[in-house]
Amino acid sequence: MRKFGLMVLARITGVRFDLISFLIFSFIYILLFWLSVDFYSRSMPLQRQVLVSANTLGAESDESSNFTSIQEPILSEIATQPLIYAKSALVVDLGTGKALYQKNPEDPVFPASTTKIITAMVTLDSYDLDQTVIVSKISVDGQKMGLKIGEKISVENLLYGLLVYSANDAAEALAANYPGGRDIFIAAMNVKAKELGLSASLFTNPTGLDHMGQVTTATDLVRASVVAMENPIFAKIVATKEITVNSIDGVYSHKLTNINKLLGVVDGVLGVKTGFTEEARENLVTYLERDGRKIMLVLLGSSDRFGETKKLIVWIFENYHWGVAVGDVLP
Repeated sequence: MRKFGLMVLARITGVRFDLISFLIFSFIYILLFWLSVDFYSRSMPLQRQVLVSANTLGAESDESSNFTSIQEPILSEIATQPLIYAKSALVVDLGTGKALYQKNPEDPVFPASTTKIITAMVTLDSYDLDQTVIVSKISVDGQKMGLKIGEKISVENLLYGLLVYSANDAAEALAANYPGGRDIFIAAMNVKAKELGLSASLFTNPTGLDHMGQVTTATDLVRASVVAMENPIFAKIVATKEITVNSIDGVYSHKLTNINKLLGVVDGVLGVKTGFTEEARENLVTYLERDGRKIMLVLLGSSDRFGETKKLIVWIFENYHWGVAVGDVLP
């Protein structure tokens, strides 16, 4: 669009500045201004972005009066910061959009299989759950659910493989069957990232395997995960501890156990996604509901993702209490 604007400007250079030229110039100026505003809105601070989506996940308010009331997280005056060794971390109270804990949340890191959150979102946008995918030859390293060449399997079952077992062959099968193929699927992932306001993320494959340029941040993963969890299909799948899925003809069976060791162990944990590669180390995105609170936690570059996430959860509920803050009078 900017290239188009420059071309038009070049055409009118040296031409008499009549009414038509003026209108063309004005149109281009307004268009470029709109684009800059759009870019700014997608790059707005984390708290504002999370609040927009958190409304769906349950910000607390009193609708029975002309006052708004929000349960504000208040940190104890005697609280000490937890010792977290992960490279990056961010914990957000979704009722208010406020950060409860953060460590280098804007630092770029390898996403590993947290990438599959975006892979799943593009899939849910583009496929029907009962749509059949025919598996072609897949050459991919890492975690696999064991798809066979020629196997016919539903998109829904591939999503279980993708999000429960973190299967790289499921990610590649979904990308390969996308209209236009794998490269167009990856392009759609980056379009989705832009729509979500993930200003520091870039995806070069659907699996999350280390690749130069494949990058994200804790802030971006909170933004993406909040929106992803609003989809009941996504939320149901990431909360599944174990499932067996079959090919369309029933010939092939795949037993899938969730990689997330916190599911069913830590009270209130409902997903979202694990990730591990040699370069990324251990990553974990966690959605938690407890005591009426809804919290998203992201831990990246850890050597003990489950232990450190549990430590953060314990620290939050030992050191924060939620009090009512009365807002402005509504008209």
